[in-house]
Amino acid sequence: MTPETVANALLFTRIDAIIASDCDGIIRFWNPGAERIFGYAGEEALGQSLDLIIPERLRQRHWEAFRRTMQTGHSRYGEGDVLAVPALRKDGASLSVEFTIQPLLTESGSIQGMIAILRDVSKRFEEMRQLRQKLASLTK
Repeated sequence: MTPETVANALLFTRIDAIIASDCDGIIRFWNPGAERIFGYAGEEALGQSLDLIIPERLRQRHWEAFRRTMQTGHSRYGEGDVLAVPALRKDGASLSVEFTIQPLLTESGSIQGMIAILRDVSKRFEEMRQLRQKLASLTK
C-alpha cells in the first residue's frame, strides 16, 4: 500500500464530503461524498462559489471568517475543533454538517486555498433536538 493509494481512497470516499476551494472561495475539488451529501454532481459544483452550499443568512459570517483565515492561515477548526453549521442541498433542503478545515499551501508556504472535510450530522442533530424538547417538557 502506497501513500498515493491511501490518499486516493480518502479523497474519493463517499462517506464524507471533501471540498477544496481557492483563495476566492471558488470550488476546485468536489469528491463523491460531497455529491452524495449535497446532491450536486462534481461538474455542477466545480467553478462555483461556496455559496452553493451556504445558507444565505450565514454567508456574511462565513466570508468574514474565510477571509480572516486566508489572511492569517489559522483557524481553530483546523486544530481539531469541529464547527457544526446548517448547509444547503441542491434541492433546497437544509442539513446539519460538522466540518474541519485546512489551508492549502504552496511550496513556498503561501495559502492557495482551503480544504474542508464535512460530515452530514442531520440525523444526530434532530435526535438531540427531540431529546431536548422531551427533557424540557418533563421539567415543566
